[in-house]
Amino acid sequence: MIRIPVLAALALALPLSAAHAAWPEKPVTLIVTYPPGGTVDTVARIIGPRLSARLGQSVIIDNKGGAGGMIGGAAAARSAPDGYTFMLDASNHAQNPALQSKMSFDTLKAFDAVSLLLRVPNVLVTSPQGKIASVQDLIRNGKSANPAYFASAGPGSAQHLAGELFNVMAGTSLVHVAYKGGGPAMVDVMSGQVPIMFASLGSAWTHIQNGKLRPIAVGGDKRSAVLPQIPTIAESGVPGFSSYEWNAVFAPAGTPKAIIDQMSAALADVLKDPEVKAKLEGIGAELVGSSPAELESFRRVEIQKWQDVVKKSGITIN
Repeated sequence: MIRIPVLAALALALPLSAAHAAWPEKPVTLIVTYPPGGTVDTVARIIGPRLSARLGQSVIIDNKGGAGGMIGGAAAARSAPDGYTFMLDASNHAQNPALQSKMSFDTLKAFDAVSLLLRVPNVLVTSPQGKIASVQDLIRNGKSANPAYFASAGPGSAQHLAGELFNVMAGTSLVHVAYKGGGPAMVDVMSGQVPIMFASLGSAWTHIQNGKLRPIAVGGDKRSAVLPQIPTIAESGVPGFSSYEWNAVFAPAGTPKAIIDQMSAALADVLKDPEVKAKLEGIGAELVGSSPAELESFRRVEIQKWQDVVKKSGITIN
């Protein structure tokens, strides 16, 4: 008879998930695919301390910005799937596959879904003196011989694609003006140099509060809790319109499911923290805290959606 030492026998008898019961045993790195100071980085800095407390280990925020999230994505894709590297990504996660012909990784194959943290609706804004006052005004303008220009943070940015989604769904021909970043684009909208922008509510919120931007309509599925008096684009004449900038956590493909489930549960708990909840909702975010399966389904729908928009609008990036 083969004799197995007692401790070894107990280890063999444990369920597979127990092999990772001690996780994490060292600091966890969260690669943020955008540079410091932006919305994605802000979310990381808000949840980081609470996540560290929840996991019992330090959470290291590692900003690897550039190329619409692809530099950070490539770094995360190369990381060991051992449960000690995760990636906080944004909606470009689902948009880049439609826009970029030379990605160094396959988005769906390179990453396992962990949790959709939040969604921030885009908001259609203009200057306080802007002549476009409603979605119907914009539709009429966009079908005229001289359609309005709309600003974005750059070619292929979330704001650019939101505008192209509007063109596709409303049958308009609004003209895209690309800037080197959302900040400069918003400055020119505030001054009236460019009539409109499909801005992230998180980025535009302060300017809306101080009266430098006037919200026309919200791009979400429902009215925003911070702008309840402002209608959605969908209810204003473009049924089905939905455009969010979202943040989600992913893991390198092959990360043990037990660890992914633990991380997903930890993130959901962090989003329930009153201070975290207040800070994120204060910038117009809709908190989610999804399961891995829910995020996987969500990102596949998003990837298909933006592939359709890019194809119909004829956008080319490279």
